[in-house]
Amino acid sequence: MRPLHTFPMDRRRQIRGVFFDIDDTLSTEGKLTADAYGALAELQAAGLITVPITGRPAGWCDHIARMWPVDGVVGENGAFYFRYEPRIKRLSKRFFASSLEREQNLERLQALRVRILEAVPSADVASDQPYRESDLAIDICEDVPALTEADIDRVVALFKEAGANAKRSSVHVNGWFGAYDKLSMTKRLMRDVFDVDLDRDQPDFVFVGDSPNDSPMFGFFENAVGVANIAAFAGQIEHAPTYVTEQPCGAGFQELAHALLVARDAR
Repeated sequence: MRPLHTFPMDRRRQIRGVFFDIDDTLSTEGKLTADAYGALAELQAAGLITVPITGRPAGWCDHIARMWPVDGVVGENGAFYFRYEPRIKRLSKRFFASSLEREQNLERLQALRVRILEAVPSADVASDQPYRESDLAIDICEDVPALTEADIDRVVALFKEAGANAKRSSVHVNGWFGAYDKLSMTKRLMRDVFDVDLDRDQPDFVFVGDSPNDSPMFGFFENAVGVANIAAFAGQIEHAPTYVTEQPCGAGFQELAHALLVARDAR
């Protein structure tokens, strides 16, 4: 990973949009700071497309799509995208799976939930689980004492043994059934809403994140950025970002936003 200041100015100028993780990327110690939120608002006001790409639940994403300065949101690690259109006052939703498939998958996850909590007593279900429509989130440090690496590995293994996908974020291990991830749904959102083919146009976009569940995005975007706290996952991320900020969490997001806005002003 190279320092963010080595991100060439001419490449920064061509950026059309910013995709970003939320937990410990936009947020800091579980809070959304005024400075980070302000940086997000400045990016959108400057004409950049802004889209959070998160593991957080559908209930949160409904709020985010409606009330944040964003142009859409991908949630539950790619299970869906939501987009609010103020002009017609409509929230549009697109899920990877049908409602019947989601219902069946949630039944399978409920059985897996029982198995995981029996096998790893130190774990608990994430407090935002009631607002989820497609996955099971196991809390590893948000509202419970931090799990050991061995216990986290056991949670991941139990998901995979059941045939589920499992991805670790900075706060949860998320598991789901279905052939999707953050990247696949981001591509679908951009194609459906903005007529953008990311396989062709990915150099025009930045992704910024902090943890192993961001690996597909880091591997795809040549202009991928990690906030400084990504160092906590050294050796655990299959694909590392190209650049890394000096500051962690929301301050790192603000650092990236400043770098992009300065480049636009220098045109």
